[in-house]
Amino acid sequence: MLNEIKWPDGYLPGTTDNFASNEIIVQGITASDVFNCLIDTSIWTSYYGNASDIIFYNTEGTILKSDTRFSFKTFGFPIEAEIVEYVEPNGNEPGRIAWHGWAEGDEEHRLDVIHAWLFENLSHNRVRILTQESQIGKPAKDLFNSNPDIMNQGHQDWIKGLAKTVLNNKGI
Repeated sequence: MLNEIKWPDGYLPGTTDNFASNEIIVQGITASDVFNCLIDTSIWTSYYGNASDIIFYNTEGTILKSDTRFSFKTFGFPIEAEIVEYVEPNGNEPGRIAWHGWAEGDEEHRLDVIHAWLFENLSHNRVRILTQESQIGKPAKDLFNSNPDIMNQGHQDWIKGLAKTVLNNKGI
């Protein structure tokens, strides 16, 4: 049985204005490999073209940790963010990381999200990479109605780029 994202109150998928879910399964890498690559924001722009201007507020360096406050630009939005879940993979226990992100503004521009990741080791030397984002606000409603679905396409690019980076780092 596969693990699921743990959603805080108010962000349960299906009850928010938009929801994106993306998943891949890759052979030859581990949950720890992928987790360690994702938390290193200094390389995000090398494999995900939709992230820029990453700034840390309460942590030295570029590595995400529990309670890290940071900001970045993505999908045209300047996002303020704070890590709200941080669990490193441990054996058969999946890794989890999630941030609460928001774009300030009036009702027309305010956006609130939980962006969650799960990294799960599977049989046959495979890893499952799942990322999901539950969104609230007028921009989320606009993203729900976008065609093409830029949120799901962008997040799919992110997890594929993440996996390819880890595979390349391992020489696979």
